[in-house]
Amino acid sequence: MSQETESSRESLLYEIIERELVMFLATPNEGGVANCQMHPDAFRAMRRMTHSVHDEATLRSYLHDLRLAAESGRNFMIEKYARMDDRLPPLSSSPLLDEIADAETAFLEDAAARFPHVIKRNGNNFFRRYLRCELETLSDATLELYAEEIRRARAEGRNLAEERHRTLLQLLGKGSLEDCEAAARSAEA
Repeated sequence: MSQETESSRESLLYEIIERELVMFLATPNEGGVANCQMHPDAFRAMRRMTHSVHDEATLRSYLHDLRLAAESGRNFMIEKYARMDDRLPPLSSSPLLDEIADAETAFLEDAAARFPHVIKRNGNNFFRRYLRCELETLSDATLELYAEEIRRARAEGRNLAEERHRTLLQLLGKGSLEDCEAAARSAEA
């Protein structure tokens, strides 16, 4: 990847994450400000992890979604959490929602089976529900690009959940996924 491409990608990631953070911090929580809202750097790290696997076309499309949402007064975080609590009807009926959510869940389960001390399983299907509700906020164009990435990753034998966790560990300065798994395994023994 050229330095110019990397700079453009970093610029996209930065704006996406900062726009998401504004939405996240504006999301009301029953009982006041949520503990996670008091840690914006943790939010930034988790969202960077989430978006790290996307190519530039998907990132550009999603940034367009975020900009349009801001212009129209939508808050994707409020919508996602309201959908998770069944306080809103479905925001989309695209068949790509289940295709993406099922593939991402399979990636997570596979990665957790190989790195059980570092990567946590999809307990009670929470991950799939969370992701599907988030996906409902995306435009059809972004969903199509995301689905294409999923299909390409599968064809190439890549695991996006594993790639995301590698990114997070790198961001946290924790070393490789293999080293963290070995250290956790030996600490358990």
